[in-house]
Amino acid sequence: MVQKTGAGVREWAGLALLALPTVLLGLDVTVLYLVLPSIAADLNPSGTQTLWIMDAYGFLIAGFLITMGTLGDRIGRRRLLMIGMAAFAAVSVLAAFAPSAELLIAARALLGVAGATLMPSTLSLISAMFTDVRQRALAIGVWATMFALGMAAGPVVGGALVGALWWGAAFLLAVPVAAVVLAGARALLPEHAVPHAGRLDLASVGLSLLAVLPVIYAMKHAAAHGPGPRAAVLLAAGAGAGALFVRRQRRLPSPLLDVGLFADRAFSAALAVLLIGLVGVGGTMYLVTQYLQLVEGLPAAEAGLLMGSPALAMLAAAIGAPVLARWLRPGLVMAVTLGLSMIGYALLGTAGTGEAPCVVAGFALAYLGLGAIAALGTDMVVGAAPASKSGSAAAMSETVQELGLAAGVALLGSLTTAVYSARMAVPPGTPPAVAEQATGSLSGALSVAGHAQVDVARAQETFTAGLNAASLVAGAAVLAAAVLCVAALRHVRPLGEQADAPPP
Repeated sequence: MVQKTGAGVREWAGLALLALPTVLLGLDVTVLYLVLPSIAADLNPSGTQTLWIMDAYGFLIAGFLITMGTLGDRIGRRRLLMIGMAAFAAVSVLAAFAPSAELLIAARALLGVAGATLMPSTLSLISAMFTDVRQRALAIGVWATMFALGMAAGPVVGGALVGALWWGAAFLLAVPVAAVVLAGARALLPEHAVPHAGRLDLASVGLSLLAVLPVIYAMKHAAAHGPGPRAAVLLAAGAGAGALFVRRQRRLPSPLLDVGLFADRAFSAALAVLLIGLVGVGGTMYLVTQYLQLVEGLPAAEAGLLMGSPALAMLAAAIGAPVLARWLRPGLVMAVTLGLSMIGYALLGTAGTGEAPCVVAGFALAYLGLGAIAALGTDMVVGAAPASKSGSAAAMSETVQELGLAAGVALLGSLTTAVYSARMAVPPGTPPAVAEQATGSLSGALSVAGHAQVDVARAQETFTAGLNAASLVAGAAVLAAAVLCVAALRHVRPLGEQADAPPP
């Protein structure tokens, strides 16, 4: 039944409160980009430990999203948010004062588990607070924007805190945020739990972890070392566990994830569009940040500031797309903004060295499309689920986006590396160790730039050629997503018509 009761001051104040943990989660994804050198100098981690300090957080978030989304449906979404917020603050203090790399890795992993409670809780609470479809879409647009702004601000905030204080201060940001959220949650946020929802099936929890974690790890391994047998085995293991997970969910009276939701065409198509969009943006963000620092030679802080204009583009799309969708079909709005993204990928596909403004403008257009699909696509996913399953649907949306980001870095990063390795050459007689470094990656070439045989300018041009190829592939995928929006979502009416339709 469609309800027409509009949100009041309490609901909009509640949205502002929910924006705080959302920004915090985005910050924690990228805040270590400029903090890591200080951590390395203090804790002296090994190369493998350094990777896990960076990756443990996102790895555990992706693995526990489905479990935590369903847990919120059972015990109450506000209660889970408050538990997760308190745990996030406590573990952040542990991370800030970690005396060793091992303890910091453990803290980052626990932050991921706590973060997995926050992401679906915030989104499902928004769904409960905003029953008018137009207001809900706008609120989800604000939610998506806050996470993206947190990601964009992470490197800048991290660099500023390290310069003013020490690396642990980057983690302590969670403490005041948690204090505000916990103080205001009971007054501003509603509580909702599904009565008689059944017990949490621990076997399903285990299968969901076995389905998601090997896939995420395989993608990260492929991004770092290229495709290989290990990545293939992990992907196969994840797919096998995923098949067992789906089979078990079909048989349970109270499943961890209602796989029947995928029968809804809007639900499935919106998830597919989100996945494709995040693959393109995740991969190109990774490559554009490398371009700005390794090709253009910009300091990390300056490169982070240049990424502010793409964040503003996403802000405009995430807020503007739900407004346009009141009069135009959401699938059409998404398709048009993805068309603008294709122009951005074309700019990235033709940019050369010394063209930072063109690269930033191209990525801003790519981010524009992400803003629209993050707002409207997420709204379709959550809106397609009944109220009792909104936490589960929100978790599914977040899981798909995490997979998209990881796949984008792995696929487009590997393509760029392949192009670089195929085209980069060194003169005969170059020492083998130097040749291996110079032809393996641009960062490797810069590390041996003191050798006369290494042509740094050529290495930068070759990396840019890899960026061009990856961007054109991403643009082709986005074209497919735009076609999918028109073909599979044409039945979804404008939000204004949905809100004004008589109840069934």
